[in-house]
Amino acid sequence: MIAALTGAGLSSAAGLNAFIPLVLVGLFARFTSFIELPDQLLWLQSWPAIIISLAFLALEIVLDKIPGVDHVNDLFQSIVRPVIGGLLFAATAASVVTGESNFWQEHPLIAGVVGAVIAAAVHTGKAASRPAVNAATGGTGAPLASFAEDATAVALTLIAIFIPVLVFFVFIFMGFAFYRIVTTGRRRRRRRQELEAEGRAEREAEALASGRGSWWRRRWREGREKEPRAPKDLGPSKSSKLRQSLSSSTLAAKTRSAKSGVTKSRAGRADVNSVTESPEGGAEQFPTDHPDKPAPGQE
Repeated sequence: MIAALTGAGLSSAAGLNAFIPLVLVGLFARFTSFIELPDQLLWLQSWPAIIISLAFLALEIVLDKIPGVDHVNDLFQSIVRPVIGGLLFAATAASVVTGESNFWQEHPLIAGVVGAVIAAAVHTGKAASRPAVNAATGGTGAPLASFAEDATAVALTLIAIFIPVLVFFVFIFMGFAFYRIVTTGRRRRRRRQELEAEGRAEREAEALASGRGSWWRRRWREGREKEPRAPKDLGPSKSSKLRQSLSSSTLAAKTRSAKSGVTKSRAGRADVNSVTESPEGGAEQFPTDHPDKPAPGQE
């Protein structure tokens, strides 16, 4: 458990600044007995490794303090920090001083993967919080945030080596700090955008009222205010179209039935008129094929 906490603390410190824990682990392993690295990772305490780590640390400290450049640096470090975090977890979790854990000594690949995941998670939180800080402070807060991250990486490295039990509480504090920075930065950025929009609208209104605004914009606004807005014609819906079609078909059917009734009534009256009385007093029925033709006795 102690070995895992030590490795996790150093990996999380690498997520903030990859070269601070790498330099400190190399120095402690070379000059003290607090860390005794395994044989396959003894090169971390060699002078070439320490000097190269110091050079990259100086470059990291400078680039991370410049607004805009820090985003590019975080993009590059998204590969470096997880790799170094996994390396430090595997190196320190298998060391003698941190508990002589047989599990991590026998499974260095698992230790490396765990350390890389922890470092990547911390790096993601750092990369997400930095744009919020830059947006909320106009870029002036980038150096202060970078110094705070470097100081946290140094403190976390020392805690992981000497008091690994406190690493868990440091994780809670870092998670809360990242959450507050991101949410506060978004709120401030949104509020600043609202204030800028209100100020722009007020300036345009004053310019139009005093006649100092652009003539084309003034004419356009006056035309927009005077022109009545026609209601949007959304067109008939499907249900109304269906009702209209049904009503039109019903009306057509009623019209046809009415016409047929009129035709039948006219035919009936014609048949009645065609029946007349003959001169002998008997009733004689004439064909009604030609109703306009007079009867034989009526010529």
